[in-house]
Amino acid sequence: MKASRSSRMLSYAAVAVLLVVYIVPLLFVFNVSFKSFTEYLLDPIGVVQSIQWNNYKEAWTQGNFADYFSNSLLYTVVATVLTLIVSLFGAFPVARGYVKWSGFIYLFFLLSQFLPNPMVAQFKLMLALKQELGFVGYDTKLGYILLKTSGTGIVFMMFTGYIKAISRELDEAAGMDGCGYNRYLFQIIMPLMKPVIATGVILTAIGIWNDFVGPVMYLPSPDNYPITFGLKEFRGQYGNNWPMLACGIMIVSAPLIILYTFIQKYIVDGALAGAVKA
Repeated sequence: MKASRSSRMLSYAAVAVLLVVYIVPLLFVFNVSFKSFTEYLLDPIGVVQSIQWNNYKEAWTQGNFADYFSNSLLYTVVATVLTLIVSLFGAFPVARGYVKWSGFIYLFFLLSQFLPNPMVAQFKLMLALKQELGFVGYDTKLGYILLKTSGTGIVFMMFTGYIKAISRELDEAAGMDGCGYNRYLFQIIMPLMKPVIATGVILTAIGIWNDFVGPVMYLPSPDNYPITFGLKEFRGQYGNNWPMLACGIMIVSAPLIILYTFIQKYIVDGALAGAVKA
């Protein structure tokens, strides 16, 4: 009983520490976003006394978020959907062993997660594509989408592990009924993979939506800027307007928070399934 009570207390302490680490910074930014610049200078960490609702309206205009939001939405939605489709088409034959050296292919993707980011090679590839094709590659929306779609390693491995747990009898039954390959994947396999698909969606969307270094390297034109570039607008010559910057951070993070709210019930199950069943 004592051991059980001590372990329970340790668990509560660990949860409390995690709440402080993750929730307190978010609450601090949210609190600062409603302060005036003068109030922030007088009391940076205190609770807001006079809520400035117009801060978000001013931040939306000053950060040009209306222009950048559509770009980020395009990049995130299209690249995430393509990532899921490519991962599904790659993971299914590997998980079932329908291709030669499927174990080596899975090991190759696993090892790739420990390699450094090939930024130099990717940059040269994007330049070459731009020079050869023009409509895809460096400083093009399509090129950036394809570049973000190529980062399917973790989603591929999660899908592979999850598909291994799905009975092979479904494959045989579908084949006897004359079900086509694509129809089988989209109408039978995908509905069974909702938890791991939700996990793949949130992981991929976070990586694309919050990316700042990638657009700096590959999207120099203002017409292609994502929403994260709006945060640069709050940098002053002699200092930053922290309440406006806090509003910008909340605006950038709000879509991901909403997305997570709707699919969070699938994420833990999907992550565990993809890790344990592999």
